[in-house]
Amino acid sequence: MQTAAKPSLPPQSIHELVTPSLLLDRGRLDRNIARLADHARRLGVVLRPHMKTAKSIDVARRVFPAGPGPITVSTLAEAEYFASHGYRDMTYAVGLSPASALRAMELCRRTGAEVKLLLDTVEQADALAHVREATGIVPSVLIELDVDDHRGGLKPDDPRLTEVADRVVAAGANLAGVLAHAGESYGLNTPAALIAAAESERAATVRAAEILRAHGHACPIVSLGSTPTAHFAQNLDGVTELRAGVYMFFDLVQNGVGVCSEDDIAVSVLASVVGAKPEKGWILVDAGWMALSRDRGTASQRVDQGYGVVCDEIGRILEDVIVSQASQEHGILSIRPGSGKTMPHLPVGSRVRILPNHACAMAAQHEFYSVVDGEGAGIEARWERIRGW
Repeated sequence: MQTAAKPSLPPQSIHELVTPSLLLDRGRLDRNIARLADHARRLGVVLRPHMKTAKSIDVARRVFPAGPGPITVSTLAEAEYFASHGYRDMTYAVGLSPASALRAMELCRRTGAEVKLLLDTVEQADALAHVREATGIVPSVLIELDVDDHRGGLKPDDPRLTEVADRVVAAGANLAGVLAHAGESYGLNTPAALIAAAESERAATVRAAEILRAHGHACPIVSLGSTPTAHFAQNLDGVTELRAGVYMFFDLVQNGVGVCSEDDIAVSVLASVVGAKPEKGWILVDAGWMALSRDRGTASQRVDQGYGVVCDEIGRILEDVIVSQASQEHGILSIRPGSGKTMPHLPVGSRVRILPNHACAMAAQHEFYSVVDGEGAGIEARWERIRGW
């Protein structure tokens, strides 16, 4: 008689993981979370962490151990996911479309959550009237500001700022305030430049709020932040909340900017050596751009890290070894150009950890984190992450 197969136990050690696999170092995560929380507290502002990097309720619980707090999301799938776990105060920090606004307000109607929307045009403001009528929910919105010519948004002195604000109110919506993101800070690399960028972001955002108030709008929320400026801000007078996301994990781009050390990077991909080309100085691993992402954010920095920096199995950096090339499921490890180092002995079957250029992009390739702590091989937990839009 055939017996039922016993269910397999989840991996207890990284040695048991099928590669490539995403690792998250809990100790580094907790340290990174505490660093920015302490900084926001000293500056006297609310920290509204962006969950677009982590996309995980388990990570959110490390950020908010006492229970749900204010968060930022980048997709409505995230908003729905975190609402299902009790989060009620969310900012959807992507410019709204009529369809996304309807979906967000339906979520508010079902759950009692408040999802603040983002806009910067009169057309978006006018669409709010239909959203309010269709859902019975009064939308709360933030006007997006352009503080450094990085992306969308309105300049503080743009006449359309007050026009958009007036149209929001005319549509029967609630103008909650203004929101800025100093994305150009990712291109900086000195403390002086980052401090100046943080102050420029603050001054521009506060000025926009003051203009709106002078025009008769209360503008209670003054929200700003990027991971670099959040960490280098020295004065946030006039600001009510600070946002950042990748700070929980950090990555090689943030290391190149000067916000973190390589030892602060909390995520990596575990990969196995599957071949070699000694005549070319190559070692092949089973992690290509499907596991690491195509992000090459360090290519424009002083040090180009290829597709990621390579560490040994317990996370110690192998000096000047990078993923120099990547195809769909293969990565090529080689010595950084110009280095006098030689390739370490990595026989077929050995394991390496690869640090990300961009933690958001690397994590997005995976469905869960295998949680570890430091150099130990033990797996403490498996944390699922939300995907999609």
